[in-house]
Amino acid sequence: MTHRVFADDFDAQAMDLSVWSPYYLPHWSSRATSAATYQLADSCLTLSIPVEQGLWCAGDHQPDLRVSGIQSGNYSGPVGSTVGQQPYRDGLLVREEQEPFWGLTSDGGYVELRARADIAPGSMVSLWMVGLEDEPDRCGEICVMEVFGDALVPGESAAVGMGLKTIRDPAVPQDFEAVRLPIDVREFHTYAVEWSDGTATFSVDGTAIRSCQGAPTYPMQLMLAVFDFPEQSGRNHVPSFVVDHVRVR
Repeated sequence: MTHRVFADDFDAQAMDLSVWSPYYLPHWSSRATSAATYQLADSCLTLSIPVEQGLWCAGDHQPDLRVSGIQSGNYSGPVGSTVGQQPYRDGLLVREEQEPFWGLTSDGGYVELRARADIAPGSMVSLWMVGLEDEPDRCGEICVMEVFGDALVPGESAAVGMGLKTIRDPAVPQDFEAVRLPIDVREFHTYAVEWSDGTATFSVDGTAIRSCQGAPTYPMQLMLAVFDFPEQSGRNHVPSFVVDHVRVR
C-alpha cells in the first residue's frame, strides 16, 4: 500500500503544477477549453465559474456544463481513441492527447479537505478520487464530498453526498448516499475519508458519518471542482469553491 504524506495549504503565489493539473478531463475537449478559473490568495485556492466562462465539451455533453477543476493525475490514449478517464458517454473519442501525469496518487490512507462553497440551484462542488484508468477496470470512485446547491437549506443544513461509485468497475459496489447534516457550506468545514483494505470511512468536521465496504485498492488521483449547469442556473450566480487545504497521509 502506498501512503504519501502531502499537504497543500495554498500559501504559494502559484499553483504547484508538479501536483495539480488545472484542467478538467482535457482529453475529451482540450486544455484551452477545460482550463479552470482560479485564484490563490489569503492562503486559499478559489475555484470559480464567472459569467463569461464557456461550456465544457460544448455541443456534446448533455446537459450543458461549465466547470473549474483541478486534478492530481491524468491519462489518455491518442487522438481518436476511446482511452481516457471518466468518459461521459459510450463511444467518446479523445480530442487532445495528454501526457501521462501522476502528480499525487495513493492506494489507501487518509484524505482531508477544508473548504467552503458559495453555490445555488444549478451549481455544485465536489472532492472525489478516481482510478487512473491505465487499466480499464481501474475506474472506481471514492466520493469524499458532493454538495448540490438545490440540496441546501441556507444557513441550516446541507445534503452531503459521500461513498463509493461503481462507474465501470464491477468490483466496486454502488454505495453512495447524500446525508443531511446541520452545516452551512458557506462556512469552512472539514471533509475527509480514511480507507484501507477495501474499507472507506467518511467524516465531516471529525465526526464519522458512514462507512463503505469494497473501496478500490488501486492507486487513485484527486479531483476537486465546482460545476455549473447553466440551463438550470441561468448564469445569474457565480459559484465558487474556496479551499483552505488538502492533506493526505
